[in-house]
Amino acid sequence: MSQDKDGPLPEGWEMRTSRSTGMTYFLNTYTKKSQWERPEAPADPGEIRCSHILVKHAESRRPSSWREDKITRSKEEASDLIKSYRKQIVANDSSFVDIATKYSDCSSAKRGGDLGLFGRGQMQQAFEEEAFKLKVGQLSKPVETDSGFHIILRTV
Repeated sequence: MSQDKDGPLPEGWEMRTSRSTGMTYFLNTYTKKSQWERPEAPADPGEIRCSHILVKHAESRRPSSWREDKITRSKEEASDLIKSYRKQIVANDSSFVDIATKYSDCSSAKRGGDLGLFGRGQMQQAFEEEAFKLKVGQLSKPVETDSGFHIILRTV
């Protein structure tokens, strides 16, 4: 069910049929988001797409977010929080999108943590290195950058 006359779908996508309309739609099995348009692989194979959850701390590059004007948590508290979020996702107690939307200190929270397509040299080095190592659908271990602690989900 992952291909049709237009060739194979990008990894992580399935073609489905709507029960209510009988129309074909496409489901990203990693993010659980669906769309009517056929997904395309990145134009540049050097580009990837990821979502992330960011937990900032008082020593972060900019210790504020859409959630809090002044972030005062310690580095250790931020590390513990990101580890607990990852544990919830891995145990299927919460979805990545739910945690990102509610708790991420990045403005990408409004998009379930989606950062869109990016290439090398566009993200902080530690983030980029980890993101490019991940396979589609894979969740990273906690990654520390100047912004705080992240967990990254590779989506394309």
